[in-house]
Amino acid sequence: MAEELDRAKSVAARAAVERRVRPGLRLALGTGSTAAFAVRAIAERFPDGGFDCVASSRATEELARSLGLAVRPLAADDTFDLMIDGADEVTPGLDLTKGGGGALLREKLLAYLSREVTIVVDPAKLVGTLGERFPIPVEVVPFARPALERELGGIGFEVHRRRGPDGAAFVTDNGNEILDLSPTAPLTDPRATDRTLHDHIGVVETGLFVGVADRVVVGWPDGRVVEKTAPPRPHTAAERRR
Repeated sequence: MAEELDRAKSVAARAAVERRVRPGLRLALGTGSTAAFAVRAIAERFPDGGFDCVASSRATEELARSLGLAVRPLAADDTFDLMIDGADEVTPGLDLTKGGGGALLREKLLAYLSREVTIVVDPAKLVGTLGERFPIPVEVVPFARPALERELGGIGFEVHRRRGPDGAAFVTDNGNEILDLSPTAPLTDPRATDRTLHDHIGVVETGLFVGVADRVVVGWPDGRVVEKTAPPRPHTAAERRR
């Protein structure tokens, strides 16, 4: 099963790179297993590079550089032609749950700075509503985490503190912790849920990416690819945040 999912991720990543990436683009690189397939596909298809890249995590930055892609820090006036990333869940309306790799804050920022956001997934990531198969990650300030566990548990979520392989608290690249929230009822209005979560002091960012994706490329183990596109969205960071 794992091999089939990896094959599907690779199919989606390769298709997205072939269709959407060309030399000279300013690229925002996502984080996670499927995003890693996309980074490898970019390096393989364009061995001479020619991109201006910013990565959403240290892990992606290290992978990209190891493959010969030039990666730099985020600049004050940055905008990107394309962000290519994965997702944990995708609804029929192309809303997303993201943050399984722990990079949700940087991923959301780069997405809002990108003129186009292309998401690559395997079919297991397709859901009816967000929170259906994967918990919703919420990045929180460590000092506030105990209070937030109680507060968020009181508004309709099962709350779990994310831990690393060693059992210690998972710490993001920003020095924060993550609470994974499982909704006790379907999320009928994820945008409103996102606002509600942000109302709690100590919440830094959520893994609800509503109205962010421009297209989703789904790959299957047998090589099939389906591309879903969203209606035209605002193209400036300020407009996307509204």
